[in-house]
Amino acid sequence: MLGYLDHAATTPMRPEAVEAMLPFLTEQFANPSGAHRPAREARRAIDEARDTMAELLGFEPGEIVFTGGGTEADNLAVFGVHDRWGGTVVCSAIEHHAVLDAIEARGGRLVPVDPRGVIDLDALASMLDETVTLVSVMAVNNEVGTIQPLEQIAAVVRERAPRALLHTDSVQGFCWLDLARVTAPFDLVSVSAHKFGGPKGVGVLAIRSGVELAARQVGGGQERGRRSGTQNVAGIVAMAVAAARTADQRDDEVERVTKLRDRLVEGLLATVPGIVETGVSAGAAGPDRSHKVPGICHLCIPGVDSESMLFLLEKGEVFASAASSCSSGAVEPSHVLAAMGLPRSLAQGSLRLSLGWASTDADVDRALAVVPPAVERLRLFSGGDGT
Repeated sequence: MLGYLDHAATTPMRPEAVEAMLPFLTEQFANPSGAHRPAREARRAIDEARDTMAELLGFEPGEIVFTGGGTEADNLAVFGVHDRWGGTVVCSAIEHHAVLDAIEARGGRLVPVDPRGVIDLDALASMLDETVTLVSVMAVNNEVGTIQPLEQIAAVVRERAPRALLHTDSVQGFCWLDLARVTAPFDLVSVSAHKFGGPKGVGVLAIRSGVELAARQVGGGQERGRRSGTQNVAGIVAMAVAAARTADQRDDEVERVTKLRDRLVEGLLATVPGIVETGVSAGAAGPDRSHKVPGICHLCIPGVDSESMLFLLEKGEVFASAASSCSSGAVEPSHVLAAMGLPRSLAQGSLRLSLGWASTDADVDRALAVVPPAVERLRLFSGGDGT
């Protein structure tokens, strides 16, 4: 789809994943919990997918728990640990609501971030004590694309709260980072298939051996009792295929999409007066984006309302979002931008243009052609000029 720039919300399924999925929607439809041959074949397919996901995430096969997506994986991590161990739970102030709302529901603590969206390590240290049982920090922020220093975070937690388990929502990270390496110090890791070319409605919570948590779904004993319910065989198989393909192409895709992202950002900075690139720091050679993933271009446009902007972009066949897709349509500005210290007047003009494996130069060209006149039109209507 030309002009689709909302890959952080969901990316198209990879053809290989669709092909792998189809047999399990037609002739290989058996319930993997059964005892007969078709059921055993379905279970074998799940086991093979489990092996693949384990290798790619740096876990053992028995440590992989298949879930209904990233939100369920995050909820299971937070609620599962707290409901088993009690104590205090902690997360960054810019987490996805799947973590943030769960932490707040258990009376947890929120750690501030700097203007780039990077967690304040000193503030984190000050909030840790012997009561803390879980610290959850996302690998990559879903709105602005900031990569968190997971190794440093783990070191601080191990020193200040030695009984705490570490969880990372890595839903936005799998496309761009070798999670087996960067999440190695963490006890629990969440991913979601539809962010890297798999289907919606399937994900993983990887749980290190020896970590105990309370199940959120009970009744069937699947996933070693940690997540009961008949497994989504087709989705699990397709997720593993998409994950393997993503990992194989990751280095090349990071290089390719970085060039697309930079051309998109720099083109808009040059043609839209007053536009602000969110979460970057100044470097000797220009804006430093080394702490951001290639797939997310986040901007704030003074004198423009996000909803009106998205409406005009859609008319021009550019499909984007203002923030997390889960909060689209919300009246309040993004909690992520508020935590980063952006004023409300600037945050209300936020625009997230996100790229993925299917993005092309033509998508960038379309955005560069459509966004500047849309901003100009909105500013003329509102009487503002963005200065």
